[in-house]
Amino acid sequence: MSTVSLFPFAETWWVYGVFVLFVLGMLALDLGVFHRKAHAVGFREAAAWSVAWVCVAMCVGAVLYLWASARFASDARLLAVPGFLPDAAARQVFLEYLTGYVVEKALSVDNIFVFVVLFNFFGVPAAYQHRVLYWGILGALVFRAIFIALGALLLQFAWVMYVFGAFLVVTGIKIIFGPDKPVDPADNVVLKALKRWIPLTHDLHGPHLFARENGRLLGTPLLLALVFIEVSDVVFAIDSVPAIFAITREPLIVFTSNICAILGLRALFFLLAGAVGKFHLLKYGLGFVLIFVGLKMAWLNDAFGGKFPIAWSLGIIAALLAASIGLSLAFPPDAEREA
Repeated sequence: MSTVSLFPFAETWWVYGVFVLFVLGMLALDLGVFHRKAHAVGFREAAAWSVAWVCVAMCVGAVLYLWASARFASDARLLAVPGFLPDAAARQVFLEYLTGYVVEKALSVDNIFVFVVLFNFFGVPAAYQHRVLYWGILGALVFRAIFIALGALLLQFAWVMYVFGAFLVVTGIKIIFGPDKPVDPADNVVLKALKRWIPLTHDLHGPHLFARENGRLLGTPLLLALVFIEVSDVVFAIDSVPAIFAITREPLIVFTSNICAILGLRALFFLLAGAVGKFHLLKYGLGFVLIFVGLKMAWLNDAFGGKFPIAWSLGIIAALLAASIGLSLAFPPDAEREA
């Protein structure tokens, strides 16, 4: 595919706006209608919502494909590029969107483990966890938009691709060979800073982030959990955003695939929270995925004439993730095997 930008921001800014309004509408429908009353989300409900969010993501991809196909067929600037084929370019856009979605969805499993630890540490009841994650998703939308904008700006410099690629390779190697480090919020600088700056209470006050005690406005444990979730998302975005930029250089594809994957994170949490320990070999799959996309960004794209085949990328990533999940189930952890 041509190195010419397919979706210049000056021409497609309204698409970002429409997509953001759609996402906000879906979130408002989610919390205002389906989860208006706080309750513990069971496995069946989580499974149904997981399927629903995947369907939403696929619909967004289909709309992106149809719109791109119509746009490319009437864009004189792109049609003037030698070898540019509108239908092939639209299919490439969809495959890049789908690959970015799969990568972000897989990397978000690490977030789930962190969420489990945070909710247990701060004593957040199951009935209020969905509400905390809801506000966490809203914050993630803002932070991801900032990271993606910065990434698009930095990637205008060719050398940044090699830096990002090397960073992803090193991160993947650390995930594979590095020891598992338990998350300990009690020893975190963020918690210490919050205790210094914001008056806090150890008591829950329903689903509220703030509450009044003796006339003082205090932050509740739900506020602490929310702050830690936002901080953890920023940390994970440092890996996931460059990983998707390794798949596509188009910020619109990065933004839509990233956000659609995040939208289903709450349902995925309730679906997998109790079974996340079973996927003990998934970290190796994620590590190899990051190594692959890092090599793709820093070397493979150049080796294949500027663009490593996206269908191959999707197949390799899916195979790595499927193998790590399958091996995790086939060879359970020692403690589970003994039980």
